[in-house]
Amino acid sequence: MPKDLTTGNPMRLLIGFTIPIFLGNIVQQLYYVIDSIIVGKYLGVNELAAVGSTGSLTFLVIGWIMGITGGFSIVIAQRFGAEDNKGVKHNVAMSYYLCIGMAIIMTIGLLMGNRWILTVMKTPGEIFDDTYTFISIIYMGLTATIAYNIFAAILRALGDSITPLVFLVISSVLNVFLDYLFILGFSMGVEGAGYATVISQTFASVLCLIYMLKKYPILRIKKEDAHFSGKSIMRLIGMGVPMGLQFSITAIGTMIVQVALNGLGPIYIAAFTAAGKIQNIIVQAFPSLGASLATFVGQNTGAQRMDRVKEGVKANIILTLICGVISTTAVLVFGDLLVKLFVPGNSELVVEKAQIYFYAVAGFYIPLGLIFVYRNALQGLGYGLLPMLGGIFELFARALVIMVLTKPFGFLGICLANPIAWIFALIPLIPAYYYRIRTYKTQ
Repeated sequence: MPKDLTTGNPMRLLIGFTIPIFLGNIVQQLYYVIDSIIVGKYLGVNELAAVGSTGSLTFLVIGWIMGITGGFSIVIAQRFGAEDNKGVKHNVAMSYYLCIGMAIIMTIGLLMGNRWILTVMKTPGEIFDDTYTFISIIYMGLTATIAYNIFAAILRALGDSITPLVFLVISSVLNVFLDYLFILGFSMGVEGAGYATVISQTFASVLCLIYMLKKYPILRIKKEDAHFSGKSIMRLIGMGVPMGLQFSITAIGTMIVQVALNGLGPIYIAAFTAAGKIQNIIVQAFPSLGASLATFVGQNTGAQRMDRVKEGVKANIILTLICGVISTTAVLVFGDLLVKLFVPGNSELVVEKAQIYFYAVAGFYIPLGLIFVYRNALQGLGYGLLPMLGGIFELFARALVIMVLTKPFGFLGICLANPIAWIFALIPLIPAYYYRIRTYKTQ
């Protein structure tokens, strides 16, 4: 059932709301990891590099989808916090219109531009065909990806962070089964990994929709709710597009990093891929806390409870500091052992290069976590454009590091792009939040 976050202890509410999101994110990252482990162990380092080289593109596309649907959910959360059920239904209907249009445009555009994009990114010739095949399949399944993300975002806007977790677990189990079936059973190579991902995402989105319509009367859209409103569409776009662009701007920075990596060859790509996937699991507390904070702030902003907004942000900062220490310890103690899961036993060089990455970034996880605190707090307050500044600063920092440090320091210089970008992202976000929270007026 929907959950009201406008009453009760903020720390306790945030922890309770974050745990299912965290588990869901962990499960999602795990099936990405299992994809890579199966590909690396049973197909080889080049195939792992092929799948891994799509990481920045996938982040660009999925980040855009998560950002824009997350933006839509902020508007819905504010209406829910204001106890405007009619407004909730109407904005859900308008969100569906926008997602349908987005699915059509993105699928066609990305498939048409795929080969050109990979060429511009200097994808190595020995992995080009596998890379092209894998990412093409992912693009063909974007409708399912968009559907799941909007359904999950809507449920979280209503305070339900458990249901998306349940269906994500089911999807992930199916994904692992299909990975083994397609790659080992049918010998489909990286193509099998792509199909496994798309089929499992489709299954999750269908289950999520059926559950929503059955269990949530507030989400059963009627004809009058679906009446097209340009004003509502623009409000959703005004919140969703900046959040989507924020992810995309960050992703462009990772694409710049990927281009530099591609120039070093498959060994370095594989090492960076394995290290990055391990890191994504270890730091999942940060985006999970951020997502819960955005909903918390959104509902309390709608309810005009700015005192609770401030309390929620303070509680989130404390939790982020604790998780930052844990993440740093985990990656330094277990990082190299986890990398060995991804590669054959004779790939010591991949493990060695991955360790370089861990040493470069481990001390900077707290700044990374604080990005999610301040960015999501601003989004929950209804500011779509301000959080983009953090992404712009990140992009500038990554590009600068790649240009300045890659030649003298090689792989280490590339690894330093992430921690320096995280520091730069906080430069506009922290003052922007404290200024806006002081001057905020209920609209």
